[in-house]
Amino acid sequence: MLTDAHHRIIDYVRLSVTDRCNLRCTYCMPENMRFVKSDALLTDAEIISLLQTLASAGISKVRITGGEPFMRPGLINLLSAIKAIPGITQLAITTNGVLTRDYIPALQQLGITDINLSLDTLQPARFLQITRRNQFDAVMQTLHSLLAHQMKVKINVVVMEDVNTDELVHFTSLTRDHALSVRFIEEMPFNGQGHTFSGIAWNYRTILDAIRETYPLHKLPDPPHATALLYSIPGHQGNIGVIPAYSRTFCGTCNRLRISATGSIKTCLYGADTINVKDLLRSGAPLLPALQQVLHHRAANGFEAEKQHPRIPESMSVIGG
Repeated sequence: MLTDAHHRIIDYVRLSVTDRCNLRCTYCMPENMRFVKSDALLTDAEIISLLQTLASAGISKVRITGGEPFMRPGLINLLSAIKAIPGITQLAITTNGVLTRDYIPALQQLGITDINLSLDTLQPARFLQITRRNQFDAVMQTLHSLLAHQMKVKINVVVMEDVNTDELVHFTSLTRDHALSVRFIEEMPFNGQGHTFSGIAWNYRTILDAIRETYPLHKLPDPPHATALLYSIPGHQGNIGVIPAYSRTFCGTCNRLRISATGSIKTCLYGADTINVKDLLRSGAPLLPALQQVLHHRAANGFEAEKQHPRIPESMSVIGG
């Protein structure tokens, strides 16, 4: 088993399969984003080899991220190959939903039912303002299709002051008639703009207080390693959660690694890149000893990691979500 410097077992990998995206969300990437060339990305064969090695060391859950994963050619074939790796028991996807609808039957056939849908507004005009693309209808069609196919849907909502805080109750209302989860996420500094991030006014406490003005919230037990604080509402089929992504209250139980589309490893979202697994794979160097070495120097939490790497100009699409 892979373990870090604080005796935490690492069994979860978030793997970006592309840095490309068909949206330009203001909190995620600049309009003039420069994407890497295709030969700089991990190939399908390298991804499979990498995950086979990681599975042999106890990695059992993989979440596919981007950029937008469905912009990678041949994604369904790659997902099928990942599903076949012994030891990988959970395979999930985070998507913006623009291209996803046509792939839902194939995902269901593969047994991939855990889908996180990034959606920060329920208003078409505001969607255009946030994403700088006119794709609201496509995303909503994906959401309705996911629900019709009885997929396990989580809607990820980044809460932004003076942008969408007036929609917290509207998003929460979706859980009344649908067995989905709405996750409200604190805004983070990874917008690719390169400017200083001064913090947030809408933290997880503020978000919960605003929702409580309309709905009674009952705390649910948090699963092991959970990043979200979960709540139910009487009479609602679904639930809500708040993710203290900037407050970082969940760091003590972190069990994950992040791997970028080019193979860079982050042992913490707020930390620097460590080793590059693509380079190790292409050189034939042993992977697990190098990975265990960087884990032995892993920061205890996001605040410590940020002190070690104080300025983070990356786009979230490059980090991998």
